[in-house]
Amino acid sequence: MVRGTRVEGRITRGTTNTNRLRRIDRWIAAQPVLRRADDPLVVDLGYGASATTPLELHARLARVRPGVEVVGVEIDPERVRIASARARPGVSFRLGGFETPTPDGRPAAIIRAFNVLRQYDEGEVAAAWQRMLGRLQPDGLLVEGTCDEIGRVCSWIALGPEGARTLTISLRLAELEAPSIVAERLPKALIHRNVPGERIHALLVDLDREWARAAPLSTYGPSQRWISAVEGIRAAGWPVRDGRTRWRLGELTVDFSAVAPS
Repeated sequence: MVRGTRVEGRITRGTTNTNRLRRIDRWIAAQPVLRRADDPLVVDLGYGASATTPLELHARLARVRPGVEVVGVEIDPERVRIASARARPGVSFRLGGFETPTPDGRPAAIIRAFNVLRQYDEGEVAAAWQRMLGRLQPDGLLVEGTCDEIGRVCSWIALGPEGARTLTISLRLAELEAPSIVAERLPKALIHRNVPGERIHALLVDLDREWARAAPLSTYGPSQRWISAVEGIRAAGWPVRDGRTRWRLGELTVDFSAVAPS
């Protein structure tokens, strides 16, 4: 961080666990921007009380994009000090917040901000998004979302310079009772909108219905049941993206415009 630059944001709880963000790591690794970026710089903003998630992110992305660089950004100086002891080639740590400081001020190909905005008011989300979007490369990607403590229930919004593009839900399918469990882990922009009359509520109602309808397919495994449920909501008119390769992972991605707050 440049001396005198104001750090923007508030300190989070710092909760972090091994493999907590494996689902979002896997999704980021599949994004075209990672492969085509001339400067594959990725920021893990608000990584928490240890260096775990930036190190895991780098290890997973390096398998598909040699030369990827991950910068962990934290607003707590003590967390930066502790994490910096584990820096290695391709992984570094910096003090900062939504202003997203990077080496030499380079714009990022991807910024991940997970479990950061959860503590903010809904009215503060748009400004935080815009601040981070301003630190991206022209075709860069901001990924902002939330997950439970062990990474089995996750959701995130993908944004480009033009704004929010998609919402992704990613769930551990084994022993899943209802997909609407994700309601308590929706991104801040949507979590308070899960009420009748809002589109995110309608999506979760339809998804629960299709999950229940597909129950007989459990004989063939939870992935087959999930694929059938996703096909069901797509047939009902929801703008579902991707295909079976990603659906079998417990993922569902829809256009954000279909679930945006009314």
